[in-house]
Amino acid sequence: MARVLVAGIGNIFLGDDAFGVEVVKRLADSGVPPEVSVRDFGIRGLHLAYELLGGAYELTILVDASPRGEAPGTVYLIEPDLETCSAASPDAHSMTPDAVFAMLRALGGVPSRVLIVACEPACVAEGIGLSEPVQAAVNEAVKLVRELMEPASV
Repeated sequence: MARVLVAGIGNIFLGDDAFGVEVVKRLADSGVPPEVSVRDFGIRGLHLAYELLGGAYELTILVDASPRGEAPGTVYLIEPDLETCSAASPDAHSMTPDAVFAMLRALGGVPSRVLIVACEPACVAEGIGLSEPVQAAVNEAVKLVRELMEPASV
């Protein structure tokens, strides 16, 4: 059975940036198969890099807010080109996903297949709580992540 990591990313103190954290909370509360690990990494990108270092996962699904120019609440599925990741950030609390994978490579690790379930934020200013369109997108993202966790997707 394939091992899957679902990693929520985001800062709960920056409004819609908490999208990934909320999605993984909802997933964890509703239960997942035993071969799936659901974790809230928040702003701890360095911890995510170390979690991936052991190579225990065949699929990593990152869940994050990602401004791409569409209407707030739009959910995206992105398969990043990990070969073009930027250099790792020295700030362990603000590492973007590409910096996480650059750090992973710098540590000698090789990322498995990576998918990103992202949502267009409405507001990432200081404040707690998701905007209405992003909150409405949480269920759609949970459904998409569940589909991606299926054995045929791995």
